[in-house]
Amino acid sequence: MKLFYLILLVTAGFFNTSNSALEEEDVLTAIDIERINTHINEVKEKIAISSNYNQKIAFLVDMKIKSGRNRFFVYDIENDKIIDQGLVAHGSGSETGVGGELKFSNTPESKATALGRYSIEKCYKGIFGKAYRLAGLDETNNNALKRAIVLHRYSAVPENEQDYYISRSQGCPMVSEAFFKRIEKIIDTSRSRIILDIYY
Repeated sequence: MKLFYLILLVTAGFFNTSNSALEEEDVLTAIDIERINTHINEVKEKIAISSNYNQKIAFLVDMKIKSGRNRFFVYDIENDKIIDQGLVAHGSGSETGVGGELKFSNTPESKATALGRYSIEKCYKGIFGKAYRLAGLDETNNNALKRAIVLHRYSAVPENEQDYYISRSQGCPMVSEAFFKRIEKIIDTSRSRIILDIYY
C-alpha cells in the first residue's frame, strides 16, 4: 500500500524532471500503477538473488501506454518512486493495424518489440551514435543480442508528450536525444548492470 501511494504522488507531478508537471489527463491510471507495482516487485526479486544487478535503479517500459505518452520510467528502488520518464518507440513489427493494440516477438527479422527483462550491457558506437547492447533475461527476449536489440536515441523521437503516435523502431527501445542523455548518465555511473523491464 505504501508503494501505491508513493507512486501516486509521483504521477501527480511531485517530482523533478526536465519536463513540466504532468497535466491532469497525463496522470497514470490506477491500472498503469498496478502494472508498475507488479513489475517493480518482479525486478526486486531478480536483483535480490544476484549482485550482478543495480540494487538502486531500474528502468520500466509499459507498452500498454500509447507511444505519444511517457511510458519509459526510471525507478528509484530504494525510495520506491519514479524519478524520470520519457517517450520510447516500439518496433514497427509490433503494429497490428488496430489502434492501441500491439503484438510482440522474439523472432529475428520480425522488427517487433520483445517483452521481458533485459540487462543493459556495454555501450558501443553505431549508426545512431552511442547505444547500449541489451541481453534478454527471459525466454520471451533471449534472442536480443542475436537480433541486435539495443537501447539508443533517435532525433525523430520527440522530447515531450504528443497527441499522436511517434516513430517506430526496428524492434529496439528508441528514445529522444534529450532523454537518452539523462539515462546515459545513470547507466554510465552504475557499477552494476541495470535491469530494463518491457511489459504489456
